[in-house]
Amino acid sequence: FSNDIENLLKNEIFFFPASYRRAYQIEETDNANILLRSEVLNKLNNKRNPIIVTYSEALSEKVVSRKELKKHTVTLKIKDDIAIDFLEEMLDHLNFQKIDFVIKAGQYSIRGGILDVYSFADENPFRIEFFDTEIESIRTFDINTQLSISTENKITIIPNTEAKKSIESQVSFLEYLPKNSVIWTKDIKYSKGILDDYFDRATEQYNKVSDSAIQHISPEYLFTNAYHFSKELKQFLVIENSNHPYFEIEKTITINTNPLTKINKQFDLLKEDLLKNKEAGIDNIILCSSDEQEERFNAIFEHTEEELNYKCILFSLHEGYIDYTNKQAIYTDHQIFDRYHKFKSKTKFTNNQAITIKQLTSLDIGDFVTHIDHGVGRFEGLHKIENNGKYQEVIKLTYKQGDILYISIHSLHKIAKFSGKEGIEPKINQLGSPVWQKTKQKAKEKVKQIAFNLIQLYAKRKSQKGFQFTPDTYLQHELEASFMYEDTPDQIKATIDIKQDMEKEMPMDRLICGDVGFGKTEIAIRAAFKAVADSKQVAVLVPTTILALQHYKTFKKRLKHLPCTLDYISRFKTPKEQMETLERVARAEVDILIGTHRIVGKDVKFLDLGLLIIDEEQKFGVNIKDKLKVFKENIDTLTLSATPIPRTLQFSLLGARDLSIINTPPPNRQSVETIIIGMSQETIRYAISYEMERNGQVFFVHNRIENINEVSGLLQKLCPDAKIRVGHGQMEGKKLEELMIDFIEGDFDVLVSTTIIENGVDVSNANTIIINNAHNFGLSDLHQMRGRVGRSNKKAFCYLISPAIHTLSEESRKRLIALEQFSTLGSGFKIAMRDLDIRGAGDLLGADQSGFINDIGFETYQKILNEAVEELKQEKFQDLFADEKKIFYVKDCQLETDLEILIPDTYVSNISERLNLYKELNNFTGQEEIIAFID
Repeated sequence: FSNDIENLLKNEIFFFPASYRRAYQIEETDNANILLRSEVLNKLNNKRNPIIVTYSEALSEKVVSRKELKKHTVTLKIKDDIAIDFLEEMLDHLNFQKIDFVIKAGQYSIRGGILDVYSFADENPFRIEFFDTEIESIRTFDINTQLSISTENKITIIPNTEAKKSIESQVSFLEYLPKNSVIWTKDIKYSKGILDDYFDRATEQYNKVSDSAIQHISPEYLFTNAYHFSKELKQFLVIENSNHPYFEIEKTITINTNPLTKINKQFDLLKEDLLKNKEAGIDNIILCSSDEQEERFNAIFEHTEEELNYKCILFSLHEGYIDYTNKQAIYTDHQIFDRYHKFKSKTKFTNNQAITIKQLTSLDIGDFVTHIDHGVGRFEGLHKIENNGKYQEVIKLTYKQGDILYISIHSLHKIAKFSGKEGIEPKINQLGSPVWQKTKQKAKEKVKQIAFNLIQLYAKRKSQKGFQFTPDTYLQHELEASFMYEDTPDQIKATIDIKQDMEKEMPMDRLICGDVGFGKTEIAIRAAFKAVADSKQVAVLVPTTILALQHYKTFKKRLKHLPCTLDYISRFKTPKEQMETLERVARAEVDILIGTHRIVGKDVKFLDLGLLIIDEEQKFGVNIKDKLKVFKENIDTLTLSATPIPRTLQFSLLGARDLSIINTPPPNRQSVETIIIGMSQETIRYAISYEMERNGQVFFVHNRIENINEVSGLLQKLCPDAKIRVGHGQMEGKKLEELMIDFIEGDFDVLVSTTIIENGVDVSNANTIIINNAHNFGLSDLHQMRGRVGRSNKKAFCYLISPAIHTLSEESRKRLIALEQFSTLGSGFKIAMRDLDIRGAGDLLGADQSGFINDIGFETYQKILNEAVEELKQEKFQDLFADEKKIFYVKDCQLETDLEILIPDTYVSNISERLNLYKELNNFTGQEEIIAFID
């Protein structure tokens, strides 16, 4: 609706959402929605008259009064005389958090005479530069690149309007509106019902928490009820779109429109409609999402004898209608072709989660580091050393027997943070001992052999001839246009990459890597149909029976209107059913076969296999991988992985395997709020009840089959109205299949299961997951399970049940805190650095290399691997890489200067951040990077 209004009026429309703050919730709420709410209040406070779109749930929450907001708003402009220390005090008073890097609203940082602050009502943070006590410049900047976006003369800094609430500071949103506002509403009676429902729930929750030590504000001061809502509405000019108006009518406006006949690809029916309208003197207008769609309509009607009288316009509305007053019939292309309407999503206030790799590899005092020449030591911080009256900053490392090594900041490329398996402490080397050189040489020889095998495999693939697929058909365009979500830039690029690979003679071997829920399956579906369109069969290999069933349902749903037959093979089918499926595959009566490792069995014969899709290859055993090597020869192969790959490793892989990275989350997707809780029956009851109240479903993970039914019984006592069922891997195949289908189709509310749901289960209506004994799981397992929720535009929650944090082992405590900390979209790339890298890299390169990594550290391993690949390209595979730009490694380079080269700690006080800046400078390869850095 908001998108339609914006398209029609060409004005900026402001959206006022609910904060997702559950009544008397203590945890932090979603920043994106608070920002949107604050932005609207700020616009109204500045005497603007914006167009605001909102809904009943958002109106149920009261907002801070104009007086209170004004009192806590800081206004700054160029040339203002204000001390940076005084501004820091003001921000502290407004509960802004001082940190090293500003990445979200409510934070600020100071570096010398520069203050960065992220207000709660602005899309980007501000960078304020001082000259003594005078504000010299104000700029907005990008949190990812730190580069300036625009200059500002005057700004307002607004704190979190949802944080501290008091009785006198809260008013309803309608009270906040100017009295000359016009309110358009669809159904006042329905809105009142929702407001009363929310108020009753808040009262119920208040009665439960009022006995606690924390004093809570009564619900009438925090929420609006239906009585006050209708009373406040009377003060405004209200336009109600209803056949049964709530208020007494002063004036009636009749809109003489009707919905259009549903076409659903029935073009004869569309022709009849167009002709009928023409005879009635009604103009036919078809709204198209692209020029290609207009060409398509022209092609469809090209050979029609009658004059249809229609006009195509490049425009977007969510549905068409016939307007009898203005004699117009408005059709939309997505309704004609029976597709989802995809509106352009707004990027404003979306959580851009690119906390960079430099923050993941930041060094803290006490961390282990690897020096390429001296081995593993311990980082002891940055120290200043005087040399001929000049000070230089150096890195202090300690080694075995207390030996100390000082490293110049010019030699930063020689050290790297030690990343090994969690819980395994590395052996510290002794300075001057030959042990490190031997370890490094041994690793290099082995790595070089691995790199040699990789490049040889690539050379073999390049020399082979596979099937050259033809360019896209109109059906391929139809499939892609019918995707219900807007493609992310990474999805578009990955799709283009795959098609280009498939249209070459050389067999494709491409890896698609992206976090859970980022749209890899959709890319696989498009590739599969492209193969089917050329009369080729497709095999989709998945690690679990549950995932096979899930993929079968997803593929079938997406391809339902297209000429394509699908089947699957897993233990969910009887031996007889499996045999029938295989016979159909052998006769090419099945275009796409989805299955577990059974697919690579000797009895599986494809008549004309053209594409192999492998999901989560790293989860298969060695035997399956060996079979795949034979299976993959001359056949296009597409591999999907949710195991993130560090950027530094990507370069090593590019020569051996084509790689597409999906970093961007789908539009309007929200982060999963992650909360560590004890075994609190009240919290569990509330979490399940809250999800059921919004017609959602819940995963409850309990990984012990022997007492899983007892846990289910406890949940049933806590939530007597909930429909609860149990699932685990020891169930009979058919029963487990039926259970999963019932849950996917929403037949029951809570699925109590083991970790069988970890991979690939996609239930968009399930937006709460509760993981029992979370401290017993690995970080990547927890991240995968959390990835089962938050797959729609609804706010999702993940509760981690564990004993008190202080009673856990250090490793368990770190895992849970990391998961809670990295709850943002795309955080798999951050979690990777903690838990996934080692296994991911070893499996990806086709060899178990975790032994070396534990000896020398992951970053050093990557460095050696990169060098090995480059050396081989230039020594043994010159012809293969003749057209490629060569990289020559300089063994060592020393810079000597009389100048003081350091960043003052008064400018950047945090050691870790100062070291990051030195590393960034050290890695520059061109003048453009230096200019960007200075900016």
